[in-house]
Amino acid sequence: MMRTGKQMNRIMKIMRIALVFVFIFAAGPVFAQRTITIRMASPVPENTPWGEFFNQLAAEWRRITNGQVELIIFHNSVAGTEKEVVRNLRVNQLQAAVLSVLGLHEISREVITLSCPFLIRNDEELDLVLGELKEELESKINGQRFYTLAWARIDWVKFFSKQPVFVPADLKRMKFGIYSDQEEMGQAFKAVGFQLVPVPRNDILVALNSNMVDAIFSSPAGVGSTQVFGLAKNMASINVAPFVGAIVFNRQAWNAIPERFKPELIAATRRIETELDRSVRGMEGEILKMMENYGLVVNQLSPAQEQLWYEEFERAIPSIVGSLGTRGIYYDRGIYERIQTLLRNHRSGRR
Repeated sequence: MMRTGKQMNRIMKIMRIALVFVFIFAAGPVFAQRTITIRMASPVPENTPWGEFFNQLAAEWRRITNGQVELIIFHNSVAGTEKEVVRNLRVNQLQAAVLSVLGLHEISREVITLSCPFLIRNDEELDLVLGELKEELESKINGQRFYTLAWARIDWVKFFSKQPVFVPADLKRMKFGIYSDQEEMGQAFKAVGFQLVPVPRNDILVALNSNMVDAIFSSPAGVGSTQVFGLAKNMASINVAPFVGAIVFNRQAWNAIPERFKPELIAATRRIETELDRSVRGMEGEILKMMENYGLVVNQLSPAQEQLWYEEFERAIPSIVGSLGTRGIYYDRGIYERIQTLLRNHRSGRR
């Protein structure tokens, strides 16, 4: 049957519309597979177990999502201080970050209580406290439009000094350098009566070399990477505080990840987190052995000397514990008392 020109134009129009629909439906999966880029800041160097952990995490996420979610890691604090990182997370210039308790404190002030000096004293106690309080702390962080993906054990903070430190009186005679971004922990030492000297992190070697300070507190990994132990050759064996952190996403970035991937992404992260935790527990000894080969002296405190530190801080800390937001208060009373009760029961064998 012969068709008129008018009929042919109508058929061609229908075919063009049909082709548009075919293109849309065919192209749908292509659009769905656009790459979601997550820029994640990390304060630790890439050539450490933590750096390897984050690189492994990025590879796992790429595999699980077939390349649809890409983690780009900015190692070694190249994204700025933790305070700057949190600010950039809030405006989505960064989508995720590895934050220590100092950075987490910028989101939820209660978290810093985990690192109150001499409150938590060893790995077993830290495991107990995190097992009890982790969900509550995550809830407080997540309530500020963030998502807590995983927690990471970083290290234990120790005293490093030019002369040996065994008891509080030894350190009180020294000029004690405190990093400028450690105000809360600094207030704890101030309450006990130490001579505090605030020092920017990048100037700590200059401060030690010029006798501006005689001692600092830091993790063995931090001291090893900055060569501080070449000037502060003595380390007291006592654990001052746990140095822990967490991987957090801003809520906008976490919500952008397709829901179908999240269970496997979370499972992969927790699996690698467990592997990292096992690695970190044995790493402090290796780092200390390396530094001892280059002149570090580890001064072993007796149980009686350790008890002097615990009693000194137990007397002073309550003066800076209370309702956050109150002048002179740096640690949350509710969290502090719960940790204290939990550990008191544990130490007495009631748990």
